[in-house]
Amino acid sequence: MQLVKEIYLLVKSYPKEELYALTSQTKRAVTSVPCNIAEGVGRNYKKDTIQFLHIARGSLYELETLLNIAVMLEVIAEKQFLEISVLSDECMKILNGLISYFEKQKLK
Repeated sequence: MQLVKEIYLLVKSYPKEELYALTSQTKRAVTSVPCNIAEGVGRNYKKDTIQFLHIARGSLYELETLLNIAVMLEVIAEKQFLEISVLSDECMKILNGLISYFEKQKLK
């Protein structure tokens, strides 16, 4: 959730012409992460939970790509990218741990 907050604050500085492109896509990617985690856990089935955790992880990779594009287009500075990357990497580690945990569980 902290990553969502940081991204929303970051994209406020994006140019207006990116509102329906890079800004919107970046917001969708970052909000997809906690939403897919919640939906997966709410399914109460191991297979579904793991599937939604994988989708959340994919959204993190999508976010990283969008941030790289923003750096390439000089919408954000490399320093901003690196600061967000620390938080994104932490989220990735947590997600990988959750995936590992659920894969090892003897649940239905």
